[in-house]
Amino acid sequence: MAELDMPMSPFDDQKAAKEKLKADKLEYRKKLKEQRKADKEKLHEFAERSAELSGDDAGGLATIVITFFIVLIWLAIMALLIKFNVGNFGSDILAPLIGDIPVINAILPGEARNDVVVSDSPIQSDYSGEGSTSSGGIQTMDEANAYIKRLEKALQSEMEQNSSYASTIERLETEIARLEPFEEQQKEFYEERANFYNSIVYGDKAPSPEEYAKYFEQIDPDTAAQIYERVKRKEGEDAAIKAFATTYSGMKAKSAAKIFDEMVNENQIELVSKILAQMSVENRGDILAQMKEENAAKLTQLLEPNALKQKSTKVTG
Repeated sequence: MAELDMPMSPFDDQKAAKEKLKADKLEYRKKLKEQRKADKEKLHEFAERSAELSGDDAGGLATIVITFFIVLIWLAIMALLIKFNVGNFGSDILAPLIGDIPVINAILPGEARNDVVVSDSPIQSDYSGEGSTSSGGIQTMDEANAYIKRLEKALQSEMEQNSSYASTIERLETEIARLEPFEEQQKEFYEERANFYNSIVYGDKAPSPEEYAKYFEQIDPDTAAQIYERVKRKEGEDAAIKAFATTYSGMKAKSAAKIFDEMVNENQIELVSKILAQMSVENRGDILAQMKEENAAKLTQLLEPNALKQKSTKVTG
């Protein structure tokens, strides 16, 4: 049964090409060896003939001159072989070794020099992007060192900025953690007050309106009027403060902090503390972080439940 002619795969083609390249290199080295041997024999022949004609001294000088010319011829042959990239000797073997050496790399094939230049182009383009005055990118070692120093300086600046951000975040988290118990205490206080009103003032066992009326009839009319006025004013102030808290919570923290700083400078710190007390922990923390440090410290002390006193703020009129 006849064997079918199977097409060679790309892998087989590549393998065959590598084997052929290896064989070409061996053949090339063999020819170079034979050429050296022939050159030496010629050199020896010329030396003997010169010694016979001119004597020992002249023969020695002639040998040196002839040797020099033979070396030059040999170097020229080698340069041509490299230039024309015989057996890929110039591009595969010499280019990685002398491709970066000025003048000497001129003997390399044209495509080998282009490959070396292209490989350096990313660094040059990056350097040019940093404001280099040279249109070709990095040209000298001093320029490369200067570029590296600029990168190190930029990296150091970024690291310092990140460290500053981390410090600010840590400080804000600590402040939030410190204020959370106060918010819980304030919440408990309002719950206890609501329970008191529901159970004592407005509950089933609370005094009847007649008993309240009888009590007010027994006290001085002026005193009763003052008590009633204070109660009404307190209810109006609480509603106004809640409205302010809702308004400022909807604003940007930086804008609200600027307004609160001005209010504190105008001796309205009590009003600011009551407005902040009605806000959530997140909104309050964001605003305090944007305020001046001395004002934020004063307000933090006032926001403690034991220090927050219910004083008149005149927000209703």
